[in-house]
Amino acid sequence: MATFFRRLAKAAPIALGVQANSNSRIPFGIFAAFSGGISSYYYFSSQNLVYSDQLNEDATPKVALNPDKWIEFKLEDKLQASHNSQLFRFSFDPNLKLGLDVASCLITRAPKEQDAEGKTKYIIRPYTPISDPDSKGYFDLLIKVYPEGKMSQHFASLKPGDVVEVKGPIEKLRYSPNMKKHIGMIAGGTGITPMLQIIDAILKNPDDNTQVSLLYANISPDDILLKKKLDVLAATHPNLKIFYTVDNPTEDWRGGTGYISKDMVVKGLPSPSDDTIILVCGPPGMMKHISGDKAKDWTQGEVSGLLKELGYTENMVYKF
Repeated sequence: MATFFRRLAKAAPIALGVQANSNSRIPFGIFAAFSGGISSYYYFSSQNLVYSDQLNEDATPKVALNPDKWIEFKLEDKLQASHNSQLFRFSFDPNLKLGLDVASCLITRAPKEQDAEGKTKYIIRPYTPISDPDSKGYFDLLIKVYPEGKMSQHFASLKPGDVVEVKGPIEKLRYSPNMKKHIGMIAGGTGITPMLQIIDAILKNPDDNTQVSLLYANISPDDILLKKKLDVLAATHPNLKIFYTVDNPTEDWRGGTGYISKDMVVKGLPSPSDDTIILVCGPPGMMKHISGDKAKDWTQGEVSGLLKELGYTENMVYKF
């Protein structure tokens, strides 16, 4: 058994498509959880989610998150997921579950400076974990590190043992098995994270017959996050179809080229119907091009862009 674990730890970087930072320790737990969909953990872990309002008052709390209180989570380790993205694993009591529903995000904060009254000001950003919501004792964040990104630079500066304050969960789309016959997804960059959360929930549930079609846009092939994992999932699950497109293709690139187009949507996603929904998540420019931004009050707002032109209505589109 020990030999098997050692072999898995060695094989996992290939399956995930990540590179180890020579200055950081490679965590076996991350390899086991993110080995490109090879670990059976992604497919067969329990579907049951635990919510704070279900806890027995006489029992030990079973969830780590608190929607009304900032909780410190310790960084166990991190690794390089792409040339500009990193994977972070945070730990908590292994007797607990995170308390996250599908699809939800977390709110993180880091101290920025003090105001004139000496009170601490914070940088606050939402992130969507890509680990299974049923995982006990840890959660994983995939974060693109921007040169001018205050929070992403803060994450990049963290060392194992450092802590981050987290509050949540913040519910987005409440997913339930077979809620739609066909789900279309359009993601750009780290916008893949909520999509992956839903994809994992569907594929690990043998009673969920939902068809999933994903259009995933990036700048270059090297920017495609978790591509090997996504490819393994698509190859082993006939109800998942994925089409990649990049702005700057390499000579050996075999996917799409350029921004997501009407033709890509027509060929790659389900047609407008009450039995379908299109999920969209990406940078502001992509959102405007595809579906329009959310309203100023962060509600869904009107549908515009390509999806409106192709006949999708507000009840057929969800913007993360």
